[in-house]
Amino acid sequence: MNGMADRLRDWLAGDEPVAMVRIESTRGSTPRDSGTAMLVTRDSLAGTIGGGWLEWEAIRTARDWLAGPAAETGAPATGRYILGPEQGQCCGGSVTISLRHAGAGELEELEECERNSTLGDLCLFGAGHVGRAIALAVKPLPLTLHWFDERPEAFGPEEPGIVSANPLTEAARAPSGSAYLVATHSHARDFELCSTILRRDDFVYLGLIGSKTKRARFENGLRKLGLDSGRLTCPIGDANVKDKRPPVIAALTVAELIRRMHEGRRS
Repeated sequence: MNGMADRLRDWLAGDEPVAMVRIESTRGSTPRDSGTAMLVTRDSLAGTIGGGWLEWEAIRTARDWLAGPAAETGAPATGRYILGPEQGQCCGGSVTISLRHAGAGELEELEECERNSTLGDLCLFGAGHVGRAIALAVKPLPLTLHWFDERPEAFGPEEPGIVSANPLTEAARAPSGSAYLVATHSHARDFELCSTILRRDDFVYLGLIGSKTKRARFENGLRKLGLDSGRLTCPIGDANVKDKRPPVIAALTVAELIRRMHEGRRS
């Protein structure tokens, strides 16, 4: 995940003036909650406070602020916005926003926030068409991806994958509470990975690419090993959507994955 902290770090290194726009309080129905922030420069943005009229007004205000004397003195500003019919909004709520210079202190704040807001670790095994589509789909999400394949040629130069000669070791030593997606080039390797993960029993999600027939065969093999396949999700994604294109499978699977990871954080 490339978050706002990374963007701010780059801007600060280049002496780019940056404003932090932060929602301090809300009342009624609003697009984002208190504590949500975004970064604004003269010609770039990072993050979002909800889009629409509110965000565009906040961006305009932030850029005016950056161009004025307040940015030079570091004096913060606040404003209250009513999301009503006058602005073409029907939310009916209100938002109080603060505006301040983003520096080293704000960078530490963002880094801490990103550490605390992550959904957790995802271990993805396999760099085939579906595995690559999943890795691309989760790239902007608030989770930590660990992507493995045994084949040295599996990953492109810009892909964050790890070539591992023994993916079973990676599965065994992954952080407790991780989510797993198994989509290797080998059904035998898939089975070994699933059995290794099921023995751990400390995961929030275990997804296996495959059909109902593959699941039935795996269930039989796992039963012989004394393992319960009840927590194994296969097929992954939405079985009611009959579309086998890798990006579609990835989108449906990631939606399922996010739900399970949220449930894991609440339990």
